[in-house]
Amino acid sequence: MKKIYILLALLAFGMLFNGCSKNVDEYNKPALYWYGKIIDSIADGNYDKADDYYSSLQGEHIGSPLLPEATMMMAIAHMHNQEYLLTEHFLNDYIKLYANENEIEFAEYLKIKAKYRSLPHPRRDQVFIQEAIKQAESFERNYPHSMYYSLVDTMLTRLYLSRASFNETIAGLYDRVDKPRAAKYYRNRDVQPWIVWKNVTPAKIPWYREWFVGDGKSSWYAFLIPNVKSVVSRNTVSDENITK
Repeated sequence: MKKIYILLALLAFGMLFNGCSKNVDEYNKPALYWYGKIIDSIADGNYDKADDYYSSLQGEHIGSPLLPEATMMMAIAHMHNQEYLLTEHFLNDYIKLYANENEIEFAEYLKIKAKYRSLPHPRRDQVFIQEAIKQAESFERNYPHSMYYSLVDTMLTRLYLSRASFNETIAGLYDRVDKPRAAKYYRNRDVQPWIVWKNVTPAKIPWYREWFVGDGKSSWYAFLIPNVKSVVSRNTVSDENITK
């Protein structure tokens, strides 16, 4: 019996040693090794593993000429995986550490694209919409002759429409609760004279979301909301805040 215990202990030790050896083998590899692992992981859709391999490449080979391309590769991979915060993180690193002037222009364009794609529900993300608008406006000022200008301008136009639609939705809410001055205030915010509302097709809301958030004009639960100021907003625009 004692021999059996000794044999099992040696077997367990051997398995532990082999496991540790396998992990140790994943250190001190050439930059090209980590770069290849990043590509393989992205191809397999294993983005977490790709992040780990990128950290190894960056940690062990901080001056490697493969790092700029690997950083951009990670940014684009996360964008395709709809992980837009990670996309922006890698793009910021790319701009700060590796990019020349022409590459900065492309990276800034991708940052705007990532911010734009991360806004599927404009009514929930007004702060991010405002940030995206500022980034797009800054891009157009800094790169007026960019090959990406028209793409950024298209996104910026849609962002303007989203912001204006949100303000109009709030104004409509105040109309329904008989607060015309508050409605006027929101209709006069961030005015875009070129918007002709009769020519604008409202965004379609899936029926399963419309049940809860409404269509921007009315909701099935409207009759449940009491007509009191505190329910509408604790910061309701009062008469003294708006000039006639």
